[in-house]
Order: sequence, then structure tokens, then C-alpha cells
Amino acid sequence: MSEDHHHHHHEHDSHGELSFDEKIEKMLSHWIKHNEDHASNYRNWAEKAKANGKADKHNEDHASNYRNWAEKAKANGKADVGVLLEEAADMSLAINDKFEAALALISDK
Repeated sequence: MSEDHHHHHHEHDSHGELSFDEKIEKMLSHWIKHNEDHASNYRNWAEKAKANGKADKHNEDHASNYRNWAEKAKANGKADVGVLLEEAADMSLAINDKFEAALALISDK
């Protein structure tokens, strides 16, 4: 066997490797997009939860007081889920403010 047979060339060892700044820029950009996608998904489900939480007027008119109260509580709970999901979306986007500030610091160098 020749000497060349045992020689392995790995791309990650080459001079084409990304610098730290290039890597962190890519990661920050990825995280920003990732959080935007999550926030959009949270908002979508928040709307679904809020819509699902609306009590049916016809059912309310024919329900007993207890059942009426229970249905309203359940509806309000789903609406509350929607509010919490909206808050989670806002939090994800608030994290992006930090990522964007970090990205600006890296990009300015």
C-alpha cells in the first residue's frame, strides 16, 4: 500500500473553515429566523384557541346555570391559552432583539 492510501483530507481542516465571526453571524441569523417561525406558529395557535374558546350562544341559552358556568369557564380557559401563546410569541420576538443587537455588534467589526 502506498503512503497516499492512508492520507485523509478533511474539508473541516482546510483553510475554507468559517471564522468565529462568520459562524456566530450564521447562528444568530438562524436563531432569529427560528424564533420568528415559532412566534408565527404561536400566534396561529393563539387565534385557534381564542376562536375555540368562544361559547356557542345557542348552547348557552339552553344550558343549566351550572353547565352554563362550566362551559364559560372552559371557553375562558381556551381564551387564556390564546393569551399565553400570544405572550410566548412576544417573548420569542423580544429574544430576537438581543440576537439582532449581537449580530449588529459582530457585523460592525
